[in-house]
Amino acid sequence: MICPSCGHKNLPGDDVCRHCKQPLTAFDLPQPENPVEQSLMFDQVKTLKQNAPVTIGQAATIGDAMEMMQSTNVGAILVVDDAGRLVGIFSERDLLKRVVGNVADFQKLPITQFMTPRPECVATTDTLNFVLQKMDAGGYRHVPVLENGKPVSIISARDMLRFLTRLCREA
Repeated sequence: MICPSCGHKNLPGDDVCRHCKQPLTAFDLPQPENPVEQSLMFDQVKTLKQNAPVTIGQAATIGDAMEMMQSTNVGAILVVDDAGRLVGIFSERDLLKRVVGNVADFQKLPITQFMTPRPECVATTDTLNFVLQKMDAGGYRHVPVLENGKPVSIISARDMLRFLTRLCREA
Protein backbone atom coordinates (compact mmCIF):
# COMPACT_ATOMS: atom_id res chain seq x y z
CA MET A 1 0.00 0.00 0.00
CA ILE A 2 1.27 3.45 -0.86
CA CYS A 3 1.11 5.87 2.06
CA PRO A 4 -1.18 8.82 1.17
CA SER A 5 0.88 11.09 3.45
CA CYS A 6 4.44 10.53 2.21
CA GLY A 7 4.10 8.28 -0.86
CA HIS A 8 6.23 5.47 0.63
CA LYS A 9 5.45 1.99 -0.71
CA ASN A 10 4.56 -0.29 2.23
CA LEU A 11 3.89 -4.00 2.39
CA PRO A 12 0.25 -5.07 2.12
CA GLY A 13 -1.22 -5.43 5.60
CA ASP A 14 1.08 -2.87 7.30
CA ASP A 15 -0.80 -0.98 10.01
CA VAL A 16 1.50 2.06 9.87
CA CYS A 17 3.73 3.57 7.21
CA ARG A 18 7.30 2.33 7.61
CA HIS A 19 8.61 5.76 6.60
CA CYS A 20 6.41 8.40 8.28
CA LYS A 21 4.61 6.18 10.85
CA GLN A 22 1.18 7.41 9.81
CA PRO A 23 -1.65 4.91 10.46
CA LEU A 24 -2.75 3.02 7.33
CA THR A 25 -5.57 0.89 8.74
CA ALA A 26 -8.31 3.36 7.77
CA PHE A 27 -7.23 3.09 4.13
CA ASP A 28 -7.55 -0.70 4.13
CA LEU A 29 -11.24 -0.64 4.96
CA PRO A 30 -13.47 -1.81 2.12
CA GLN A 31 -15.56 0.91 0.54
CA PRO A 32 -19.09 0.26 -0.73
CA GLU A 33 -19.45 0.42 -4.48
CA ASN A 34 -23.25 0.50 -4.74
CA PRO A 35 -26.35 1.15 -2.61
CA VAL A 36 -26.72 -2.52 -1.66
CA GLU A 37 -23.16 -2.71 -0.31
CA GLN A 38 -23.66 0.66 1.39
CA SER A 39 -26.74 -0.61 3.21
CA LEU A 40 -25.17 -3.91 4.24
CA MET A 41 -22.03 -2.23 5.56
CA PHE A 42 -23.63 0.60 7.49
CA ASP A 43 -27.32 -0.14 8.20
CA GLN A 44 -27.98 -1.60 11.61
CA VAL A 45 -30.20 -4.48 12.63
CA LYS A 46 -32.77 -2.03 13.97
CA THR A 47 -33.47 -0.90 10.37
CA LEU A 48 -35.04 -4.30 9.61
CA LYS A 49 -38.73 -4.84 10.21
CA GLN A 50 -38.67 -6.43 13.63
CA ASN A 51 -41.38 -8.70 14.92
CA ALA A 52 -41.58 -9.66 18.57
CA PRO A 53 -39.85 -13.00 19.06
CA VAL A 54 -41.82 -16.10 19.91
CA THR A 55 -40.57 -17.23 23.31
CA ILE A 56 -41.20 -20.18 25.57
CA GLY A 57 -40.17 -20.89 29.16
CA GLN A 58 -37.39 -23.32 29.93
CA ALA A 59 -39.84 -25.56 31.82
CA ALA A 60 -41.70 -26.28 28.56
CA THR A 61 -41.75 -29.63 26.79
CA ILE A 62 -40.99 -30.54 23.20
CA GLY A 63 -44.73 -30.95 22.67
CA ASP A 64 -45.36 -27.41 23.94
CA ALA A 65 -42.66 -26.07 21.62
CA MET A 66 -44.04 -27.94 18.59
CA GLU A 67 -47.54 -26.66 19.27
CA MET A 68 -46.29 -23.07 19.65
CA MET A 69 -44.20 -23.25 16.48
CA GLN A 70 -47.19 -24.55 14.51
CA SER A 71 -49.67 -22.04 15.89
CA THR A 72 -47.38 -19.06 15.29
CA ASN A 73 -46.00 -20.39 11.99
CA VAL A 74 -42.33 -19.88 12.91
CA GLY A 75 -39.27 -22.04 12.34
CA ALA A 76 -37.58 -21.23 15.64
CA ILE A 77 -38.56 -20.19 19.15
CA LEU A 78 -36.42 -18.63 21.83
CA VAL A 79 -36.17 -20.32 25.22
CA VAL A 80 -36.08 -17.85 28.11
CA ASP A 81 -35.65 -18.09 31.87
CA ASP A 82 -38.05 -16.65 34.45
CA ALA A 83 -36.42 -13.21 34.12
CA GLY A 84 -36.94 -13.23 30.33
CA ARG A 85 -33.24 -13.74 29.55
CA LEU A 86 -32.32 -15.92 26.59
CA VAL A 87 -31.05 -19.38 27.50
CA GLY A 88 -31.44 -21.18 24.17
CA ILE A 89 -33.09 -21.54 20.80
CA PHE A 90 -35.17 -24.44 19.51
CA SER A 91 -35.67 -24.73 15.76
CA GLU A 92 -37.16 -27.07 13.20
CA ARG A 93 -33.63 -28.26 12.54
CA ASP A 94 -33.21 -29.21 16.23
CA LEU A 95 -36.48 -31.11 16.07
CA LEU A 96 -35.48 -33.03 12.95
CA LYS A 97 -31.85 -33.72 13.83
CA ARG A 98 -32.01 -34.28 17.59
CA VAL A 99 -35.50 -35.52 18.32
CA VAL A 100 -37.54 -37.16 15.57
CA GLY A 101 -36.27 -40.66 14.81
CA ASN A 102 -33.80 -40.56 17.70
CA VAL A 103 -36.03 -40.38 20.76
CA ALA A 104 -39.24 -42.30 21.37
CA ASP A 105 -42.19 -40.57 23.06
CA PHE A 106 -40.48 -37.17 22.97
CA GLN A 107 -43.56 -34.97 23.39
CA LYS A 108 -43.22 -34.76 27.19
CA LEU A 109 -39.43 -34.38 27.34
CA PRO A 110 -38.02 -30.99 28.42
CA ILE A 111 -37.10 -28.54 25.69
CA THR A 112 -33.85 -27.74 27.50
CA GLN A 113 -32.63 -31.24 26.66
CA PHE A 114 -32.80 -30.58 22.90
CA MET A 115 -32.47 -26.81 22.45
CA THR A 116 -29.26 -25.14 21.34
CA PRO A 117 -27.97 -23.45 24.50
CA ARG A 118 -26.29 -20.03 24.40
CA PRO A 119 -26.98 -19.36 20.71
CA GLU A 120 -25.01 -16.79 18.72
CA CYS A 121 -26.82 -13.46 19.00
CA VAL A 122 -26.64 -9.95 17.62
CA ALA A 123 -27.52 -6.54 18.99
CA THR A 124 -29.85 -3.98 17.41
CA THR A 125 -26.79 -1.79 16.73
CA ASP A 126 -24.83 -4.47 14.82
CA THR A 127 -24.54 -4.02 11.05
CA LEU A 128 -26.40 -6.20 8.59
CA ASN A 129 -23.17 -7.57 7.11
CA PHE A 130 -22.24 -8.73 10.63
CA VAL A 131 -25.54 -10.63 10.84
CA LEU A 132 -25.01 -12.22 7.42
CA GLN A 133 -21.46 -13.20 8.32
CA LYS A 134 -22.67 -14.89 11.54
CA MET A 135 -25.42 -16.73 9.68
CA ASP A 136 -23.05 -17.88 6.95
CA ALA A 137 -20.13 -18.88 9.18
CA GLY A 138 -22.32 -20.72 11.67
CA GLY A 139 -24.85 -22.15 9.23
CA TYR A 140 -27.68 -20.49 11.16
CA ARG A 141 -31.08 -19.77 9.70
CA HIS A 142 -32.23 -17.83 12.78
CA VAL A 143 -30.27 -15.37 14.92
CA PRO A 144 -31.74 -13.82 18.09
CA VAL A 145 -31.51 -10.06 18.57
CA LEU A 146 -30.83 -9.04 22.17
CA GLU A 147 -30.93 -5.90 24.25
CA ASN A 148 -29.59 -6.23 27.79
CA GLY A 149 -29.63 -10.03 27.53
CA LYS A 150 -33.31 -10.15 26.64
CA PRO A 151 -34.64 -11.07 23.19
CA VAL A 152 -36.32 -8.26 21.28
CA SER A 153 -36.50 -9.97 17.89
CA ILE A 154 -35.19 -12.81 15.79
CA ILE A 155 -33.73 -12.49 12.30
CA SER A 156 -34.30 -15.31 9.86
CA ALA A 157 -32.56 -16.04 6.59
CA ARG A 158 -35.90 -15.24 4.95
CA ASP A 159 -35.93 -11.78 6.60
CA MET A 160 -32.48 -11.06 5.20
CA LEU A 161 -33.45 -12.33 1.74
CA ARG A 162 -36.54 -10.09 1.69
CA PHE A 163 -34.44 -7.11 2.74
CA LEU A 164 -31.82 -7.78 0.05
CA THR A 165 -34.49 -8.28 -2.60
CA ARG A 166 -36.03 -4.93 -1.72
CA LEU A 167 -32.62 -3.23 -1.80
CA CYS A 168 -31.85 -4.68 -5.22
CA ARG A 169 -35.20 -3.55 -6.62
CA GLU A 170 -34.59 -0.02 -5.33
CA ALA A 171 -30.99 0.15 -6.60
